Amino acid sequence: MISGHQEYEALIEAKMRQVYSGEVIDHALHPKNLGDMKGADAFGRITGPCGDTMEIWLKVNGGVVIAASFVTDGCAATISTGSMVTELVKGKTVSEVLRVSQQDILDALGGLPEGNRHCALLAADTLKKAAKDYLAFQKEPWKRAYRKH
Repeated sequence: MISGHQEYEALIEAKMRQVYSGEVIDHALHPKNLGDMKGADAFGRITGPCGDTMEIWLKVNGGVVIAASFVTDGCAATISTGSMVTELVKGKTVSEVLRVSQQDILDALGGLPEGNRHCALLAADTLKKAAKDYLAFQKEPWKRAYRKH
C-alpha cells in the first residue's frame, strides 16, 4: 500500500517532469556531492540576484580537481545545477574549470526553463570563484592561515 507521503512525492515528481528534464530531476532529488568539504583547497560563495546562495568547495591535486562539493539554499533548479557542476569538474585542470560556462551546465542537464537558466549561471560563477580562490592561494599561500573555510 502506498502511504500518503509516497503519493505526495509521486505527485511532485510528476509535476516536475512537466517542466524539467529527467537529468534535472535526478540531480534535484538525488544531488551528487552535496555538503561542505573539510580540508578543501578552494572555496567560492555567491548569492545570485534571485536570492539563492551557492557554495562550492574543490580539492585539487597536481592542478587537477579530484573532488568537488556544494551546498545551496536554492530551488530544485539551483540544486541540480550545483550537483551537475560538481560532477562536470572532476578530473579537469583548474584552467579547464575556469572555462566551464552556464551553457555547459545547461547542456549537461538537458536544459532548464527560461525562468531557471540563471541557476546555471550562479553555479558557473560560484565554480569560477572557487577556482580563482585556489589560484590566489597558489600565488600567496600565507593567506591560507586567514581563511575562514
